[in-house]
Amino acid sequence: MNFVKRAGTSLRARKSKAAALLAVFVVLCTLLLGGFLLQGATVRQEAEVQRRVGVDVTVRGEGLTRHLADRLGGSERVHRYNPVLSLRAGARGFAPLRSEGGGSDAAGAGDGEQPAVALNGVRDFGLLLPFSYGSARITAGRGVAPGDADRDVVVVEERLAARNGLTPGDTLRLASADGGRTVSATVVGVFRDPAPDPARWTPSYELPGNLLYVPVRTAERLGAGASDVREAVFRIGAPEQAEGLHSAAERLLGGGDFDFRVNDKAYRDQVRPVQRVGAFAELIVWLVAVAGALILGLVVLSQTRERREELGVLLSMGERKWKLVGQLVVEVAAVAVPAVFLAVLIGRVAGGPAGDALLPRAADEPAAHPGTAPAPVDPPELRAGAVDVGRVAGIALGISLVATVVPGVGILRLHPRSILATDT
Repeated sequence: MNFVKRAGTSLRARKSKAAALLAVFVVLCTLLLGGFLLQGATVRQEAEVQRRVGVDVTVRGEGLTRHLADRLGGSERVHRYNPVLSLRAGARGFAPLRSEGGGSDAAGAGDGEQPAVALNGVRDFGLLLPFSYGSARITAGRGVAPGDADRDVVVVEERLAARNGLTPGDTLRLASADGGRTVSATVVGVFRDPAPDPARWTPSYELPGNLLYVPVRTAERLGAGASDVREAVFRIGAPEQAEGLHSAAERLLGGGDFDFRVNDKAYRDQVRPVQRVGAFAELIVWLVAVAGALILGLVVLSQTRERREELGVLLSMGERKWKLVGQLVVEVAAVAVPAVFLAVLIGRVAGGPAGDALLPRAADEPAAHPGTAPAPVDPPELRAGAVDVGRVAGIALGISLVATVVPGVGILRLHPRSILATDT
């Protein structure tokens, strides 16, 4: 009889032992699949953390202009960037806040009068430190976004908005420091700065309520040709990319003195738990593979000893020893294949709860409303792809091969006469 057909007959005759072997294989395949799914999910979650949280690099130095910041921000390693251009401006048609306690101040900005408000020209509101860490927050509307680069928009502090009855959609007129240029900007947002009003007299442009945010190009038009930005913040994917960004900044700034600071605390706080889960998943795969080979090897070895008489009869009938080993391999492999599909079904049912329990939740930075509290990012779903199933099937078949071939070495040393004589 063909040894493949004989393997099928043997499995049908030994249903209880085949079922026990199937149960062992299902447990092993489920653990293997779980390890691979965890590995894949941690890779996806780490990539998502790199995209959403990332590492903030702050560059300060003389000669840093918006155009240089744009060139540096165009690097493939930079996900987002935000140059900050600070200046003073005058108010037209609205009343800035005034400090208590006396002193002189002017609402306008011409004829030697002191500018009344402070402007920060920005590109990406979400990268401003007070808003990304939650000390300041948007209370109405939105912040300045990259899409506002060619628009005249403004975000005002709520104390200034309350004094002038401003809401998103209203228009403010801002004047340059010399009074020669005027810009009409649409209010798109209102924010709250937790800094209190000073107790002593302070110039109006230093009051926290008189700070306004506008796009960088709007600030440039009001800045009488001033183009040097105070600083630029660049968000990159990982701390390892900071060295390349530093080299690029050095080339653009001509090798001059500049301050280059890397803030990777938030990134490391989010990525390290994910990496630990990935390392744990890899350990699971190795332990299950080794332990599975040992357990199945012992099971097959015990079954081989129980079948000495059967093997002796087959050898006495002239059956070749390699076919007996092949029969054992086919029997175990025939059990391994359905075990893989059962493991996939179990993975589909238990994947969601397992991912929620094992994968850490990363904090997402709000994009639409910078300054609001960070919302947790749900862990990625544990989903079995064709590659994962193929890897589990390959390891399962490899375990079945090792678990049968190693004990099968003893079959090659068997002699039918000694077996039958011992059994009788």
